[in-house]
Amino acid sequence: MTPGKGTMIRACLVVLFIAVYILLAAPPMLLYTILARETDSIYAVGRFGARLAVWLSGAKLEVHGRENIRPGRAALYLANHQSNVDPPALVSILPPVWIMAKKEFFNVPLLNIGMRMRGFIAIDRKNRASAMQSIERAAEAMKSGRPFIAFPEGTRSPDGRLRRFKGGVFVMAIKAGVPVVPISVSGSRKVMAKGEFAMHPARVRITFHDPVPTTGMTVEDRGRLREAVRERILTGLSEEERGGQEAPSEG
Repeated sequence: MTPGKGTMIRACLVVLFIAVYILLAAPPMLLYTILARETDSIYAVGRFGARLAVWLSGAKLEVHGRENIRPGRAALYLANHQSNVDPPALVSILPPVWIMAKKEFFNVPLLNIGMRMRGFIAIDRKNRASAMQSIERAAEAMKSGRPFIAFPEGTRSPDGRLRRFKGGVFVMAIKAGVPVVPISVSGSRKVMAKGEFAMHPARVRITFHDPVPTTGMTVEDRGRLREAVRERILTGLSEEERGGQEAPSEG
């Protein structure tokens, strides 16, 4: 799609809003978090900002399968990744979750402090030893009852089609013994495609599928778990987003 002047202005306004919101909200909330020794408030402020950013982007969220969300219970939510709209859209829908994301996401000043205080986990996919340490930390956090969200493709799809899955997040779920909730995000690339600085109003369909249990699984079963999750995510995507054939998975 070719970006027009209006869509580029919308993108600029959203980026400006996020920057101003962080500059105004982060310092007092970080101070409050340090003094009160709790992070729920700063998460709530961040979640509210995410909702506003999604609204400003023009994304119209259509949500299916809310009954598969597990409020107050540990689970690993895994979604396909088409656009920068995906993380704030999912955070705005889900009950409080912890985030595992690539380390570059933690480079935003002020925001990175809040994310680390909350216990979000950065993963360096170029450093296997570091990535495995992050996976172990997340598994321990889920054992203590924290739900996590991650994107098994590792990065945004350049064309909207489902890419290969990394294996680490499935090892994480098995080690923690928590169910995996597959999430299909369909249409978000129409809002903001990878490599395009423009935002187009569009409908985004988000489907929460039946959880895939990991009870009784070992690390050797990660391939079976990965394919079960992938199959469910594929059912919530359009034919174009599924692609002509399934991409191979890693790990």
